[in-house]
Amino acid sequence: MNTLKCAACREQNNKFRQKGTLKKNLESFSVRNTDVRNVRILLAGQIGAGKSSFINSVNSAFQGEIINEALAGSTFGAGFSLTKYLTMYEIRNERGEVLPFVISDMMGLEPEKLSGSQVDDIISTILGHVMEDYKFKESKAITSEDEYYNKNPSVSDQTFCLVYIIAAESVNLIQRPLFEKLKMIHQIISEKGLPQVIVMTKVDEACPLVKNDLKKIYTSKKIKKLMEKCSIEVGVPMTNIFPVKNYHDEIDTNDEIDVLILKAVDQIVRSAKVKVAKGALK
Repeated sequence: MNTLKCAACREQNNKFRQKGTLKKNLESFSVRNTDVRNVRILLAGQIGAGKSSFINSVNSAFQGEIINEALAGSTFGAGFSLTKYLTMYEIRNERGEVLPFVISDMMGLEPEKLSGSQVDDIISTILGHVMEDYKFKESKAITSEDEYYNKNPSVSDQTFCLVYIIAAESVNLIQRPLFEKLKMIHQIISEKGLPQVIVMTKVDEACPLVKNDLKKIYTSKKIKKLMEKCSIEVGVPMTNIFPVKNYHDEIDTNDEIDVLILKAVDQIVRSAKVKVAKGALK
């Protein structure tokens, strides 16, 4: 039994020694489609789940210092979406070089205000019809008459991977309408062949074991159950769900957080790469 435990510990520790390799592979990533300038990744999810914090954490992991470019809410949540506009964020490495993928952030989903317009806006954004700096409206979706509507999006304007940001500590508290909307989005986008990934944030707030030791994330039964619930409710397979801890109150980066963030980004980019090769969404 002790031998098995030691083997499991070694495997677990090995997973947290991948930082250098992950960064190197991602920094050397190149777009092999002349019609695509950058791989565009769209984040969608509930308010307060940590979309903006995830963007900051990605840049922090690459740059080796805490970055706070995207406006993030407090731990206790603002109760409303701080992101009102479609905003694109470049990812840079330690040398300040811009990497060939862009993360798009949009308004968070509010369960009590869920409407068809929110789903329509997400689909329109994915297809490249929504221009940067468009201010989302809760009452209605963007239309072709809006000045920020792109009637003829290029392949490069389209999204190549949709990432659902879901907070682990609130999975069991999410209202049914929100899961139904996420599943609806998943079904519509699946028909278009778009890769979809779930990044499950705030794992430290959901499991005391992980809070004390982030390396326990791979052996936590509680985290696994939350991942399974997300998979069932949204429709995304377990292999495409990545538990992470965003940077929040840290003043320096650390390898354990970085590896989880980079592993999620690596899979997102790998998934997007397949779609880039296939070309435009229809």
